[in-house]
Amino acid sequence: MSIAVQGVSKYYGDQKALDNVSFEVKTGEIVGFIGPNGAGKSTMMKIITGFIPASSGKVIVNGLPVEADNLEVKKQIGYLPENNPLYPEMYVREYLGFVASVYKSHLPGKIQTDNIIELTGLAPEQNKKIGSLSKGFRQRVGLAQALIHNPAVLILDEATTGLDPNQIVEIRNLIKEAGKEKTVMLSTHVMQEVEAICDRVIIIDKGIIVANEEKSKIYSIIKRPRQLIEVEFDKDITESSLDGIPNVSTVRNIRSNLWVIEAEGNEDIRPSIFNFAVKNNLTVLSLQKKENNLEEVFRQLTNG
Repeated sequence: MSIAVQGVSKYYGDQKALDNVSFEVKTGEIVGFIGPNGAGKSTMMKIITGFIPASSGKVIVNGLPVEADNLEVKKQIGYLPENNPLYPEMYVREYLGFVASVYKSHLPGKIQTDNIIELTGLAPEQNKKIGSLSKGFRQRVGLAQALIHNPAVLILDEATTGLDPNQIVEIRNLIKEAGKEKTVMLSTHVMQEVEAICDRVIIIDKGIIVANEEKSKIYSIIKRPRQLIEVEFDKDITESSLDGIPNVSTVRNIRSNLWVIEAEGNEDIRPSIFNFAVKNNLTVLSLQKKENNLEEVFRQLTNG
């Protein structure tokens, strides 16, 4: 296993951030590590990378124990933290050359820097100061510094935060490309990110692992009979009026007159929705039954 987390707990004073957490990540796997704010995601990633110690338990990366003074294990890891700390006054090429020299790779510094600039698409910006770059290119620089020493394990914390849709696709492609040869652990709040690029999903809530499944199997975690119906009406309605439809448990307004209705049981509620529309002089513009998705699994397991 590239990453083995064994019974890790972490306390900040009296507050428990992680509670006896254990999981493994295989070589060549891209794993999504997700959870609500304050669930313990960033804490766990900082422990894996050796930035902070665990209160108890242990972490092993590529057969090496993660400890504060273990430089050998840190050479195995590339880390992009959530806030992506960079030196804004340094030039892109200058900064990446500096990072390469710190790791003392077997490749000459210039070749190493050239390779990573090409891989991350930074060539057009390589002679600019980091502080003058767009958010998207700064994220590329952060990913480049995480990759420049060719680590076996890549830890990414909110890698696409603040990016526009085009930039997100570009960073996704970079991560997927890296995942062909490396072990990647990706933390994000964006469920579409996980569904798009991850092989397996680990969900953490209140410091405890509540799910650890292959992506194709994660949807089956929801055991109770339920239906998700997406319906659009031609007029405004209130949330409370939808509660009157039989077996409805929750309703969510997506936009304007578009709603997602969750109902208990196996009995198809679409006829009831049509009856509701007729009774309230509404026209149904669209109506479709939705399959469970990662967002729904996440909401149920974390009480969202």
